[in-house]
Amino acid sequence: MAITKAYAAKSANELLAPFDFSRREPRTHDVQIEILYCGVCHSDIHQVRGEWGNSTFPMVPGHEIVGRVISVGEHVTKFKVGDLAGVGCFVDSCRVCDSCKEGLEQYCEEGMVGTYNGVEKDGTPTYGGYSTQIVVDEKYTLKISDKLPLAGVAPLLCAGITTYSPLKHVGVKKGDRVAVLGLGGLGHMAVKFAVAFGAEVTMLSSSPSKKADAEKLGAHHFALTSDAETMKSLENHFDTILNTVSAQHEYITYLNLLRTNGTMIVVGVPPAPISIHAFPLIMKRRSIIGSLIGGIKETQEMLDFCAEHQIVSEVEVINMDYINEAYERVLKSDVRYRFVIDMASLK
Repeated sequence: MAITKAYAAKSANELLAPFDFSRREPRTHDVQIEILYCGVCHSDIHQVRGEWGNSTFPMVPGHEIVGRVISVGEHVTKFKVGDLAGVGCFVDSCRVCDSCKEGLEQYCEEGMVGTYNGVEKDGTPTYGGYSTQIVVDEKYTLKISDKLPLAGVAPLLCAGITTYSPLKHVGVKKGDRVAVLGLGGLGHMAVKFAVAFGAEVTMLSSSPSKKADAEKLGAHHFALTSDAETMKSLENHFDTILNTVSAQHEYITYLNLLRTNGTMIVVGVPPAPISIHAFPLIMKRRSIIGSLIGGIKETQEMLDFCAEHQIVSEVEVINMDYINEAYERVLKSDVRYRFVIDMASLK
């Protein structure tokens, strides 16, 4: 058993603090990874603070993991010592249900095994990437290109695939009119991907200060959602709206911006249910769909796409002992656009 240094929450009411635990030794199909960088996702905060009702403690968060392989099991074929590797939001699934067989492990009918706050098939808890190393089955481990800065790659394992997957699912292509609602950790990646797919991209935001950043990220247009005249001019305009907003808001405001057969994709999770009248949907055959990260095959596809097109997240690299301050800044939207922990600071 390998002793691993980490930061953990001991309860929902405590700050994250140093924590040591034991990782399993690599099994025959396992890859052992020295973690170099780990992104900070807003869901880490929800889980650490018990806001989703399923938290178990102690909890080592982190599911945007990149590092270097330091050991492999005897039957591993995809990786060798020295390779760069990544781990996303889950580390296992049932492998036999229809979703798993289709490469949609994130929708596993038995439930995927979360990289943290989950339970392995042998009953042991999973601990995440706010740690110095991790051991994962090679089937759930991803290849990382050496063509991109690793700190910027880490958030691709969650923020990246969360936006790439639904845009691919609805078939966004050159010439499509795509709006991204909300410019944060998810929204900034959505802009980059939609632009790379050839779409005409509009950033929808309630903050005038986001205009300059939206343009730097490649958005072709910026629309202030508090401007009634602007919103009126955009009615029946977009093929796709990717809604990344987790604050409470009215969907109907944005449904009216969709053209006939348009789709609003929901990846943000507001705290309370949202009421929707049927008429905005049926009068233009509009759709609302949800999306959750991506499967292993699609996540690898996304990473390869990013390497080819030089796409990474915009990040602020921090030391591990800054994590509690970083959480407070995330809650204030005071980060552009993702915190990433340099795990060398934990050693």
